[in-house]
Amino acid sequence: MAFVIGLTGSIGSGKSTVAHYFSELGVPVIDADSIAKELCCSGHQVFAKIVERFGNSILEQNGEIDRKKLRKIIFTDTTEKTWLEDILHPLIIEEILNRIRNLSADYCVIVVPLLFETSMKNYINRVLVVDVNEEEQIHRAHLRDKENKNDIKAILSKQLSREEKVKLADDVILNDAGFEELEKKVTDLHQFYVKLARRIVGNSSK
Repeated sequence: MAFVIGLTGSIGSGKSTVAHYFSELGVPVIDADSIAKELCCSGHQVFAKIVERFGNSILEQNGEIDRKKLRKIIFTDTTEKTWLEDILHPLIIEEILNRIRNLSADYCVIVVPLLFETSMKNYINRVLVVDVNEEEQIHRAHLRDKENKNDIKAILSKQLSREEKVKLADDVILNDAGFEELEKKVTDLHQFYVKLARRIVGNSSK
Protein backbone atom coordinates (compact mmCIF):
# COMPACT_ATOMS: atom_id res chain seq x y z
CA MET A 1 0.00 0.00 0.00
CA ALA A 2 1.20 3.53 -0.78
CA PHE A 3 2.91 5.67 1.83
CA VAL A 4 0.18 7.98 3.18
CA ILE A 5 0.52 11.69 3.90
CA GLY A 6 -2.35 13.17 5.90
CA LEU A 7 -2.94 16.78 4.87
CA THR A 8 -4.90 18.88 7.34
CA GLY A 9 -5.35 22.39 8.69
CA SER A 10 -8.10 24.67 9.90
CA ILE A 11 -10.78 26.26 7.71
CA GLY A 12 -9.27 28.86 5.37
CA SER A 13 -5.70 27.66 5.84
CA GLY A 14 -5.18 26.75 2.18
CA LYS A 15 -5.45 22.94 2.27
CA SER A 16 -7.20 22.79 -1.10
CA THR A 17 -4.52 24.87 -2.79
CA VAL A 18 -1.75 22.73 -1.32
CA ALA A 19 -3.61 19.58 -2.40
CA HIS A 20 -3.91 21.02 -5.91
CA TYR A 21 -0.16 21.59 -6.11
CA PHE A 22 0.53 18.00 -5.03
CA SER A 23 -1.92 16.80 -7.68
CA GLU A 24 -0.14 18.90 -10.32
CA LEU A 25 3.03 17.01 -9.42
CA GLY A 26 1.29 13.73 -10.20
CA VAL A 27 0.58 12.73 -6.61
CA PRO A 28 -2.73 10.92 -6.05
CA VAL A 29 -4.92 13.09 -3.81
CA ILE A 30 -7.96 11.75 -1.97
CA ASP A 31 -10.29 14.31 -0.38
CA ALA A 32 -12.38 13.23 2.60
CA ASP A 33 -14.80 16.14 2.12
CA SER A 34 -15.47 15.11 -1.48
CA ILE A 35 -16.25 11.60 -0.33
CA ALA A 36 -18.57 12.98 2.36
CA LYS A 37 -20.40 14.99 -0.31
CA GLU A 38 -20.84 11.85 -2.42
CA LEU A 39 -22.21 9.94 0.57
CA CYS A 40 -24.74 12.72 1.29
CA CYS A 41 -26.12 12.87 -2.24
CA SER A 42 -29.73 11.85 -2.87
CA GLY A 43 -30.12 8.13 -3.37
CA HIS A 44 -27.53 7.20 -0.74
CA GLN A 45 -28.57 5.71 2.59
CA VAL A 46 -26.83 8.55 4.47
CA PHE A 47 -28.96 11.10 2.61
CA ALA A 48 -32.14 9.35 3.75
CA LYS A 49 -30.97 9.24 7.36
CA ILE A 50 -30.09 12.95 7.39
CA VAL A 51 -33.45 13.97 5.90
CA GLU A 52 -35.25 11.70 8.36
CA ARG A 53 -33.34 13.34 11.22
CA PHE A 54 -33.62 17.00 10.21
CA GLY A 55 -36.62 17.11 7.87
CA ASN A 56 -37.06 18.60 4.40
CA SER A 57 -35.98 22.04 5.64
CA ILE A 58 -32.41 20.76 5.32
CA LEU A 59 -32.82 20.45 1.54
CA GLU A 60 -32.05 22.92 -1.24
CA GLN A 61 -34.52 23.59 -4.05
CA ASN A 62 -32.85 20.93 -6.20
CA GLY A 63 -33.58 18.31 -3.55
CA GLU A 64 -29.99 17.90 -2.36
CA ILE A 65 -28.78 18.58 1.18
CA ASP A 66 -27.90 22.20 1.94
CA ARG A 67 -24.41 21.67 3.36
CA LYS A 68 -24.22 25.15 4.87
CA LYS A 69 -27.42 24.54 6.86
CA LEU A 70 -26.20 21.14 7.96
CA ARG A 71 -22.80 22.48 8.99
CA LYS A 72 -24.42 25.24 11.03
CA ILE A 73 -26.57 22.70 12.87
CA ILE A 74 -23.77 20.32 13.76
CA PHE A 75 -21.38 23.05 14.87
CA THR A 76 -23.95 24.48 17.27
CA ASP A 77 -25.25 21.18 18.63
CA THR A 78 -22.75 18.63 19.94
CA THR A 79 -25.32 15.82 20.00
CA GLU A 80 -26.17 16.27 16.32
CA LYS A 81 -22.49 16.57 15.42
CA THR A 82 -21.73 13.27 17.14
CA TRP A 83 -24.73 11.60 15.48
CA LEU A 84 -23.61 12.63 11.99
CA GLU A 85 -19.96 11.73 12.59
CA ASP A 86 -20.92 8.27 13.84
CA ILE A 87 -22.66 7.65 10.52
CA LEU A 88 -20.24 9.30 8.13
CA HIS A 89 -16.74 8.72 9.47
CA PRO A 90 -16.64 4.89 9.21
CA LEU A 91 -17.94 5.06 5.62
CA ILE A 92 -15.47 7.79 4.65
CA ILE A 93 -12.54 5.87 6.12
CA GLU A 94 -13.62 2.66 4.41
CA GLU A 95 -13.78 4.42 1.03
CA ILE A 96 -10.41 6.15 1.55
CA LEU A 97 -8.72 2.84 2.41
CA ASN A 98 -10.27 1.17 -0.64
CA ARG A 99 -8.86 3.90 -2.87
CA ILE A 100 -5.40 3.72 -1.27
CA ARG A 101 -5.23 -0.05 -1.87
CA ASN A 102 -5.66 0.50 -5.60
CA LEU A 103 -2.79 2.98 -5.91
CA SER A 104 0.66 2.22 -7.30
CA ALA A 105 2.29 5.60 -6.57
CA ASP A 106 5.20 6.11 -4.16
CA TYR A 107 2.90 8.04 -1.87
CA CYS A 108 -0.52 9.64 -1.76
CA VAL A 109 -2.07 12.63 0.00
CA ILE A 110 -5.27 12.30 2.00
CA VAL A 111 -6.99 15.62 2.71
CA VAL A 112 -8.79 15.33 6.06
CA PRO A 113 -9.89 18.57 7.78
CA LEU A 114 -10.56 16.77 11.08
CA LEU A 115 -7.63 14.39 10.88
CA PHE A 116 -6.62 14.63 14.54
CA GLU A 117 -10.22 14.38 15.74
CA THR A 118 -10.99 11.10 13.91
CA SER A 119 -9.61 7.58 13.72
CA MET A 120 -8.29 8.31 10.21
CA LYS A 121 -5.06 9.36 11.92
CA ASN A 122 -4.41 5.66 12.60
CA TYR A 123 -3.96 5.05 8.86
CA ILE A 124 -1.58 7.94 8.20
CA ASN A 125 2.20 7.55 7.94
CA ARG A 126 3.03 11.23 8.18
CA VAL A 127 1.01 14.39 8.93
CA LEU A 128 1.33 17.68 7.04
CA VAL A 129 -0.39 20.72 8.55
CA VAL A 130 -1.09 23.87 6.56
CA ASP A 131 -1.00 26.80 8.95
CA VAL A 132 -1.91 30.49 8.77
CA ASN A 133 -2.85 33.07 11.40
CA GLU A 134 -6.47 33.02 12.55
CA GLU A 135 -7.32 36.48 11.23
CA GLU A 136 -6.27 35.42 7.74
CA GLN A 137 -8.16 32.12 8.08
CA ILE A 138 -11.39 33.93 8.89
CA HIS A 139 -10.87 36.44 6.07
CA ARG A 140 -10.23 33.72 3.46
CA ALA A 141 -13.12 31.53 4.60
CA HIS A 142 -15.45 34.53 4.57
CA LEU A 143 -14.50 35.44 0.99
CA ARG A 144 -14.67 31.84 -0.22
CA ASP A 145 -17.84 30.61 1.45
CA LYS A 146 -19.68 33.89 2.07
CA GLU A 147 -20.12 32.74 5.66
CA ASN A 148 -20.73 35.09 8.57
CA LYS A 149 -17.42 35.71 10.35
CA ASN A 150 -18.95 34.83 13.72
CA ASP A 151 -20.09 31.49 12.29
CA ILE A 152 -16.53 30.83 11.06
CA LYS A 153 -15.17 31.66 14.51
CA ALA A 154 -17.69 29.23 16.03
CA ILE A 155 -16.45 26.47 13.71
CA LEU A 156 -12.82 27.19 14.62
CA SER A 157 -13.67 27.09 18.33
CA LYS A 158 -14.92 23.50 17.95
CA GLN A 159 -11.68 22.31 16.36
CA LEU A 160 -8.19 21.80 17.68
CA SER A 161 -6.29 25.08 17.83
CA ARG A 162 -3.60 25.98 15.33
CA GLU A 163 -0.97 25.55 18.04
CA GLU A 164 -2.17 22.04 18.90
CA LYS A 165 -2.21 20.97 15.25
CA VAL A 166 1.30 22.28 14.65
CA LYS A 167 2.57 20.39 17.71
CA LEU A 168 1.06 17.14 16.40
CA ALA A 169 2.37 17.59 12.85
CA ASP A 170 5.41 15.95 11.28
CA ASP A 171 5.64 18.73 8.70
CA VAL A 172 4.19 22.25 8.59
CA ILE A 173 3.62 24.60 5.67
CA LEU A 174 3.22 28.19 6.80
CA ASN A 175 0.91 29.67 4.18
CA ASP A 176 1.73 33.32 4.81
CA ALA A 177 3.20 34.32 1.44
CA GLY A 178 2.03 34.22 -2.19
CA PHE A 179 1.06 31.29 -4.39
CA GLU A 180 4.52 31.04 -5.92
CA GLU A 181 6.16 30.57 -2.52
CA LEU A 182 3.48 28.08 -1.49
CA GLU A 183 4.01 26.04 -4.65
CA LYS A 184 7.78 25.96 -4.00
CA LYS A 185 7.19 24.65 -0.47
CA VAL A 186 4.98 21.88 -1.85
CA THR A 187 7.55 20.96 -4.50
CA ASP A 188 10.31 20.73 -1.88
CA LEU A 189 8.14 18.51 0.32
CA HIS A 190 7.23 16.35 -2.67
CA GLN A 191 10.88 15.59 -3.35
CA PHE A 192 11.38 14.75 0.32
CA TYR A 193 8.28 12.52 0.45
CA VAL A 194 9.29 10.55 -2.65
CA LYS A 195 12.69 9.74 -1.13
CA LEU A 196 11.16 8.96 2.27
CA ALA A 197 8.46 6.71 0.83
CA ARG A 198 10.90 4.76 -1.33
CA ARG A 199 13.26 4.28 1.60
CA ILE A 200 10.57 3.11 4.00
CA VAL A 201 8.71 0.94 1.52
CA GLY A 202 12.02 -0.52 0.33
CA ASN A 203 13.10 -1.40 3.88
CA SER A 204 9.71 -2.93 4.73
CA SER A 205 9.87 -5.22 1.71
CA LYS A 206 13.24 -6.72 2.66
